[in-house]
Amino acid sequence: MKRILVRSPKDPFHVISPEHALALYPKGVFGRNVGNMVFTEAMHRLITVPDVEVVSDSFLSERMPDSRAHAARVNEEFDQYVIPLANAFRHSYHRNLRQMTQFIEHLNIPVVVAGVGVAGGVNSLDNPFPDNPPATTATIKQFLRAVLDRSATIGVRGETTREYLATLGFGDEHVEVVGCPSLFRRGADLNIQKKADHLSEDSHFTMNLSPYVPLMDEVSIRHAARYPHMIYVPQGHDSLEMLLWGVDRQPQKRPDLPAHTTHPLYQSNRMRFFVDPMTWNDFLAKQEFSFGTRIHGNIAAINARTPAHVIAHDARTLELARYHEIPHTLVPNLPDKVDAADLFEQTDYTAFNAGHPERWAKFARFLEKNDVEHVYEDGKSNPAYDERMAATPFPGPVETMFADSVESRTALIARVGELYQASGQKMLERRYKPDYPFAPMPEELKRPAWESRVPPRLKRLGKKILRRG
Repeated sequence: MKRILVRSPKDPFHVISPEHALALYPKGVFGRNVGNMVFTEAMHRLITVPDVEVVSDSFLSERMPDSRAHAARVNEEFDQYVIPLANAFRHSYHRNLRQMTQFIEHLNIPVVVAGVGVAGGVNSLDNPFPDNPPATTATIKQFLRAVLDRSATIGVRGETTREYLATLGFGDEHVEVVGCPSLFRRGADLNIQKKADHLSEDSHFTMNLSPYVPLMDEVSIRHAARYPHMIYVPQGHDSLEMLLWGVDRQPQKRPDLPAHTTHPLYQSNRMRFFVDPMTWNDFLAKQEFSFGTRIHGNIAAINARTPAHVIAHDARTLELARYHEIPHTLVPNLPDKVDAADLFEQTDYTAFNAGHPERWAKFARFLEKNDVEHVYEDGKSNPAYDERMAATPFPGPVETMFADSVESRTALIARVGELYQASGQKMLERRYKPDYPFAPMPEELKRPAWESRVPPRLKRLGKKILRRG
């Protein structure tokens, strides 16, 4: 049986709790942004054909310190390595890309890269090419050469990336524009129609945002007040931390950003975080609309056949929106006090629907050229994948600590209980159950609880004040 290794956070059928999804790695099992799971799961589904075993690499190509030993094992156990990527050609991803490149250079099996792209900053709409340091640019070239030595072509997400790679010496004979795998999960079968004539205060829809886009602070606070049924769907690991454990993120510096527990969206329990694409899809399928700056947050809605509108704030989001003809508006073109209802009125999927079959056909040809079979080839369908996915008991969405449903309260009680069993019990026993009078009373229990938390410098100052008084 052929075995394919796929770069992805986890096996799509592996059930993991939100708590463990956050704790397994410093930035979460999903690699900082749960949107990574949208395009990686899509690739899993596309290439899981009969008589082929598809295995997740759990991002180990970027996490294993000894790439040579890891590559030796992969060479022995697998026949192909498929790498769905996003905006990897950026300086902040340099370390990961260098590690992945070193790993690929030790492989002697075919390697296929799909969906990779450039990433500019928030102000990159006018200058889309990344201003990478020389070392980062050198690594990008090294990565491209390593992959092309093991594949026919490289699939990039849009024209901006194609033009950028041409400046590095990699022309159309090496590079194909194929878009993002996330939008080809269902092959050519993707048609989006509006579910309502307009949005009102009674409408149920979702918002997504990128914390580094300041515009969305004011948008979130205003929409929270105007639309009582709007739900914010965050994607970052820090947001999951806030929902699970109540960790605040700069509430004083940016009070309107929904990144702290005093925000109206948090306190009204209008936030949902998903650690699996399927539960995310099921939730978005019940919504009327999605809007915001997160490209894969909006693509998740499109995959659920819910219309979405992208607020394009940089070159990477604009590149994908343009290639796939997703309705979008550039940040500089937004009106003052932009409103979801107005974006909904402007949202038209005629071009998207008309062009999607041909875009899928182009992506399918790319896979076939690189000897990757897919489920939409004749005789390769695999209904067992969807059946197994539907039967897998994934955890539901994470809500805020203000949730009042029985299910949410039960999850919170279980979370606190697990924390207590893991560390809280030992801490409490140490503080409240000392073994005196058979042993001396600990010094920290002789002092008031507040005093033990005061820094020594402030203690000395307090004693001086008391003596003067």
